[in-house]
Amino acid sequence: MNFTMIVSEIITHIESVAPPSFQESYDNAGLIIGDPNTTITSALLTLDVTEAVIDEAIEAGCELIIAHHPILFKGIKRINGNNYVERCIIKAIKNDIAIYAAHTNLDSVMGGVNAKICEKMGLTNLRILEPAKVQLLKLVTFIPDEHLEKVRDALFNAGAGTIGKYDKCSFGTTGTGTLRGGEEANPYVGEVGVLHFEKETRIETIIPIHLKNNIIKALLDTHPYEEVAYDIYPLENNFQEVGSGMIGELPGAEQEIGFLSRLLQIFGCKTIRHTYLLGKPVKKVAVCGGSGSFLLSAAIRAGADIFVTADMKYHDFFDAEEKIVIADIGHYESEQFTKELFYEILIKKFPNFALRLSEVKTNPVLYLCEQ
Repeated sequence: MNFTMIVSEIITHIESVAPPSFQESYDNAGLIIGDPNTTITSALLTLDVTEAVIDEAIEAGCELIIAHHPILFKGIKRINGNNYVERCIIKAIKNDIAIYAAHTNLDSVMGGVNAKICEKMGLTNLRILEPAKVQLLKLVTFIPDEHLEKVRDALFNAGAGTIGKYDKCSFGTTGTGTLRGGEEANPYVGEVGVLHFEKETRIETIIPIHLKNNIIKALLDTHPYEEVAYDIYPLENNFQEVGSGMIGELPGAEQEIGFLSRLLQIFGCKTIRHTYLLGKPVKKVAVCGGSGSFLLSAAIRAGADIFVTADMKYHDFFDAEEKIVIADIGHYESEQFTKELFYEILIKKFPNFALRLSEVKTNPVLYLCEQ
């Protein structure tokens, strides 16, 4: 008997790991084709959606394709089958196959695409290369002392109070609050129409924007007052758990040529485009799956010995300025293990659900090597 799931259940779990609010403005992550309420028996995991991948899903009986790259990036006015995108859409709809993508939101999280690349290279002490900005808020609220522990714990359990490697972080100051209930009020303390003084603790804690609604709900559900006073302030602090790229360290220093040769083996590269070698040991490695030229300066500032990425343009290589070695291993090559990442995310939550890794090599780039 096949184990069934609802499409929305799978999406909810993926987005608990990689919230859609973390995707870049140009991106189109999410459920692209299909009804979220559809019941399915299996899913196909892939980097890209192509006609061959959809054929594979049809043959395997997979009703959902989970991809890293969205099949639709920009607006489409006609669906006539004039290109591979239109043909994929038509074929998926005809065969009742849903298509979901987790793209830059999965790139941006600590346990995402870049972490998988680092894992393949054996890097440790990982951290985000360029942490995201404007992703944090400060919550301030006022709690009567006898409910302090209950409300504060509820906030922490909902995701408030994490700063880097520390959690349950907050600051409290005691004081006296005043209140007077109107005729329609049902006050927890004090009497209607009478000014009341109550000993309270002012609690300040950091909350991630994507968890804001859950945290406010936790506050309102556990706070004893009929009307809960709270303030939310935007912060400019970097959010260390979310951002672009990653940097880590090798267990031991390696020679540049040896490290590049190991990249060839790990990622199955036909070639690696790289800058001049600097004759220095490689210990600290910066990474960006896919197109990473925008992170070159961040990799240099972070003191990386080498920057492993893809899609570097000719003039980008000049910008290394003998401060770092750039290793362009190819877009597909750098992100090919994302389907393994999808599998790991889902199998832990749904161990009985049928997941299939696509066997189609979707890389559109071929190499003619000199004999």
